[in-house]
Amino acid sequence: MGRKTPGLNTSSMADISFLLLTFFLMTSSINTDQGIARRLPPPLPPDQDTPEVRERNIFVVKINSKDRLLYNGEIGRLEDLKDRAKEFLGNPENKSNLPEKEVVDIPLLGSMEVSKGVISMQNDRGTSYDMYLQVQNELAAAINEMRNELATERFGRKYADITEPQREAIDQAIPIAISEAEPTKIGEKK
Repeated sequence: MGRKTPGLNTSSMADISFLLLTFFLMTSSINTDQGIARRLPPPLPPDQDTPEVRERNIFVVKINSKDRLLYNGEIGRLEDLKDRAKEFLGNPENKSNLPEKEVVDIPLLGSMEVSKGVISMQNDRGTSYDMYLQVQNELAAAINEMRNELATERFGRKYADITEPQREAIDQAIPIAISEAEPTKIGEKK
């Protein structure tokens, strides 16, 4: 009769594998700080109706499934979006086709004209995530530049370098007014 081959006891190998897997899962870090930083507005009181926004106060940015941009119904380029958004929100010449302004008394800044403009962003269900992020970055850059310019003008330093009360004042003067609509099918303009 042939010799019997001795076997290895591998029952503890499963335990060791499980412990190693657990160790690596527990000690590895997962980067969770990715995303788009947005502070949502506070909810309206139940007895208050949704405020009506006039058409001149809305800058509509649409992205279709082929990643093409439309600003207020006109074909636009990504490179021009930041400047168009700044012009819209700032309305430096008080044009009648750009947003209205409201005089607000802001601590540390005094009476200032604050834009009632809102950027309404809508994308198609087929819009690429990369294009969506590029548009978001351009809109955020427009607001950041406007805040930097006002902080430099009023406080002599960039927005990132001013104190928290000064930042709050700048935030009141130049609020983030970006509204996102639910993705739909956006038709192409020829």
